[in-house]
Amino acid sequence: MFLRLTPLLAILALTVGAGCSVRKLAINSLADALAESSAVYASDGDLELIRAATPFALKTMETLLSKAPDNRGLLVGTASGFTQYAFAFVQLDAEVAYQTDPEKSRDERLRAKKLYLRARDYGFRALEVKHPGFRVRVRENPSQAAGELKQEEVAALYWTAVAWAAAISSDKEDMDLVADLHLIEPMIKRCLQLDEDFDQGSIHEFMISFEGGRSESQGGSVERARKHFARASELSRRQRMTALVSLAENVSVQQENRKEFETLLQEVLAFDVDSAPDFRLVNLVAQKRARLLLSRIDDLFI
Repeated sequence: MFLRLTPLLAILALTVGAGCSVRKLAINSLADALAESSAVYASDGDLELIRAATPFALKTMETLLSKAPDNRGLLVGTASGFTQYAFAFVQLDAEVAYQTDPEKSRDERLRAKKLYLRARDYGFRALEVKHPGFRVRVRENPSQAAGELKQEEVAALYWTAVAWAAAISSDKEDMDLVADLHLIEPMIKRCLQLDEDFDQGSIHEFMISFEGGRSESQGGSVERARKHFARASELSRRQRMTALVSLAENVSVQQENRKEFETLLQEVLAFDVDSAPDFRLVNLVAQKRARLLLSRIDDLFI
């Protein structure tokens, strides 16, 4: 998603005054480097450092997109970056403030919604580089539109669907947005068809909340959610704790299984984040969320 920016910006500065083709090459090279640099942030162990650094990195990516608007890698990286920033910091802040400061909680949820929609739009732009009009076709026939895509486009499709679903979840009073929920499933199912083990189980992890967070009348299924949890755990070697948090929050609560809820979240808290450096940052976020959920266990279970 992001990289150390100073040397890269220095390279960009050296191209000022050069020919148009040289500047374009430099911009695209920098854009590609930024788009492919998610490991730098993912392995960091300082949540507050990442919170402070991410907005600058995201605005740098948006600035580059104004010069290289069709750089697919950068568009996907920007969609991913805004989605993850909104979830890890803005949405979590909203949930932390829910009981003590309802007004702040509402404001942060609406801010998260806007960031998710921003991410979704970058995702659609990435998909439309090779498939002009894709966004319109998704609304007309989502399964058919998703069927146009190939394996190399899974990341763009995944982040578009995830950001869209997160925006819906963050403001369930926006009925126009809620009405789009049926469009998500064909998109995410196409991701599963094309690359089932994408990002070490990320699609299955998303499906835990997507299936478990909906009632059966809405098309959800806790049984399918559990199957996705099992597969996500297998693909990540049970090293990404977000899957456990998702199962506890979306399935254990729905089934009123307090014991499972506590067991899962205690496992999350006991996990040594340094034992899985590739997931260090996401596991720190998972632990923060686990502590919040456990602090509200008596409100979640009767």
